[in-house]
Parts: sequence; C-alpha cells; structure tokens
Amino acid sequence: MQPENSVQALGYDDMSDAQTLYVRSPKGRYCVANDSQVLAAARVAAESLIPDGGLLDIPGRVKAFFQAKLCGLGHECAAVVYLNTQLKVVGYIEHAHGTLSQASVYPREIVKTALRLNAGALILSHNHPSGLAEPSGADISLTRHLKQALALVDVRLLDHIVVTGQASVSLAERGQI
Repeated sequence: MQPENSVQALGYDDMSDAQTLYVRSPKGRYCVANDSQVLAAARVAAESLIPDGGLLDIPGRVKAFFQAKLCGLGHECAAVVYLNTQLKVVGYIEHAHGTLSQASVYPREIVKTALRLNAGALILSHNHPSGLAEPSGADISLTRHLKQALALVDVRLLDHIVVTGQASVSLAERGQI
C-alpha cells in the first residue's frame, strides 16, 4: 500500500514486462520501446501536468511535474521552473547535469536567466539517483545562497524540491527556505 501523498513515477525499479510500450520508427514500423525511450516519453508527458494556463500553484502538481521530468536519470540533474508574479510558467530549464552524486549549480546563472525571462519567482528541483530523497547539507546551503542572490533582484525562491522515483522532499514544507 502506498502512502497518501505518494506520486506514481516511472523508474527503473518499477518497470516490468507486463505492459509493453511500442514506438514507431521513422520508417513507420512499430517496435518494442527500450528503457531510454520509455523515460524520454515520460519526460514529454510531464508537460501535461501543467494546465493550459501554465499555473503552478499546487505543491502536489509541482512535485509530480519534477518527478516525471527528473526521475530515472542515472545522474543528478538540477532544473528550474521560472514563473511570473501570478505563478504562471514562463520557462523550464535544466541548468546542470552532473554525476551520480552531484551536479554543479551556479546561483549566478539562475539569477541571469530569471532576469532574462522577467521571472518574479522560481522553483528549483534536482534528483537524487541514489533513491534517497533526503536533502544533503550541500542542497540546503545551495538553497540559502540562491535565495539570497535572488532576493537582491526581487525574485522569490518558492521551493527547492529533491526528487527520486518514489519520493519527493520539499524544503519549503520543511521550513528550510
């Protein structure tokens, strides 16, 4: 039985041969999808988690979006959703692709992008390929530095979410933003 706040996400651990997914080749023939094609399709399908108006104001929806985008990757990836002042999405950018246990995220680059997109707020997320969603000391430090840098240009950091295929942790919900 899954916890109430659990979000279904596709990951290598829960794939089975019971449900086969097919993809069409450029020649129009169908063949069984490999793991990378399945995960790529899940990342594309994640876009449907953002409604037509692009409003991201429900924490569960935000977590589900980032889980669908980032789980299943074999390396850490840090991504940001940039929002206007009404919390409508103005951009999604994967800022850092790293190794199995870390990705280099530079607050300066995130601030520059926020200014270029005229964002009023943003949500940062990254995955933990280890399967443990618990934020590290480095994650909390990055959150603090990014919040300070964004405050200088009047952009709000709404949350930093750590995701795995099975769980997500919101630093805002923990009072660490």
